[in-house]
Amino acid sequence: MHLLRALLSLAAVAVLGAFASPAANAQLSAAAPNAVTHWNEIAATTLVAMPAPAGGAPSALQINMGMAQGAVYDAINAITPKHHRPYLLKRRFSARASEEAAAATAAYAVLSNIVSTVPASIPFPNRDSLLQSLAGQYATSLTAIPDTPFKMQGVAAGNAAADTMIAARKDDGRFGPSQWVPNSAPGHWQPLLPNGTSPLDPTPWVGGMRPFLLESSSQFRTAGANALTSAAYTADFNEVKALGGDGVATASTRMPDQTHNAIFWQSAGGPALLWSGVARNLAEDPAHALDLADTARLLAMMNLSAADASINCWNDKYHFDFWRPWHAIRQADRDGNPATAADPTWTPLLTAPYPEHPSGHMCLDGAHLRVLQLFFGTDVMHFGVTSSQFRGETRFFDRFSDPLAEITDARVWAGLHFRTADVQGQRLGINVAEYMADHYFQPVGQG
Repeated sequence: MHLLRALLSLAAVAVLGAFASPAANAQLSAAAPNAVTHWNEIAATTLVAMPAPAGGAPSALQINMGMAQGAVYDAINAITPKHHRPYLLKRRFSARASEEAAAATAAYAVLSNIVSTVPASIPFPNRDSLLQSLAGQYATSLTAIPDTPFKMQGVAAGNAAADTMIAARKDDGRFGPSQWVPNSAPGHWQPLLPNGTSPLDPTPWVGGMRPFLLESSSQFRTAGANALTSAAYTADFNEVKALGGDGVATASTRMPDQTHNAIFWQSAGGPALLWSGVARNLAEDPAHALDLADTARLLAMMNLSAADASINCWNDKYHFDFWRPWHAIRQADRDGNPATAADPTWTPLLTAPYPEHPSGHMCLDGAHLRVLQLFFGTDVMHFGVTSSQFRGETRFFDRFSDPLAEITDARVWAGLHFRTADVQGQRLGINVAEYMADHYFQPVGQG
């Protein structure tokens, strides 16, 4: 079956040429000599183009990135002599098999399955165009590889890894029931934005999914939000009230550079795309010169850890069901705390359609950045981060921990979170990454 699938893919090259210009194909062929980073970028651009309810929302997008990168890792790991423990795939393939074909096939097969299996009840107008684009890019990748038995062996490894991942994620909770139980009591989240609309979380099922690495979806339950009458809550409340206003309807003491940074980190696709981009750049940097196996392992460690951070985080969000700052500040007369003052017109810089605690961005940031620290064995690293919010702007850092500190502030500056949610979310992500490092991806023979 796998051989037939590969032959059909090769035969499709001529047909698919009608859908991709020679210039586009040339650009794809030359775009990335590292097949793993190339298909990671294809995964990112494909998944972020999906409608939010179909899985394009950042929390679900991270799940899908984990699936794709886990399969790519297993495919290459099943070939390379520099062997680490597999994630799922226990089979071994010829050491001479094409790693490029394995990476492209595993990514393509998982991504096309993700796009194809979104329930028909969810509007997905660009489904066919995404599938066509994936098929064209896969055909281009295969065409660039010499037609030898090693190519077909790589295709077989990629198909085996993809099939194993797809089977493992069957009935994992994707597109399941919402985790939200409405509660109108003070301190609970309501789907009411300052503009009067009431949008719901497009993927509220994320917190109910079966994890990839953890033993349960609540394994790293956070301590939870501060009590409404506590001094800690009062401090968080007054900080975000002063700094998080939109600066138009609501005055803010936030400085212009803080406003810029708050928006900078609200990038399309969320942390999955931000940090995968950083990892691609580091992998391709001659100073590190990661081979395909190491690149695949890095991206799998990052995206599988962050996928479980997303699951645990969303489980926490609906477990605590804590209100957002704009709910809390507008309704402070209901919180029983004489040290908080209500402002019924308070408006934040940014909004989000799900409960506040803990911070989803920080959960994913904590996981990704802790994996980068663990993989490279240091916090000291010069790297750039490019945001989709400001075209052409890349910000540079010298430590992996530096963005964590800034994003913690940025979510307060945006009016999205109380500081406690940021701090606890970051810790949740770090805990997941450290659990991953203790239990997965070790060199064969270790432990």
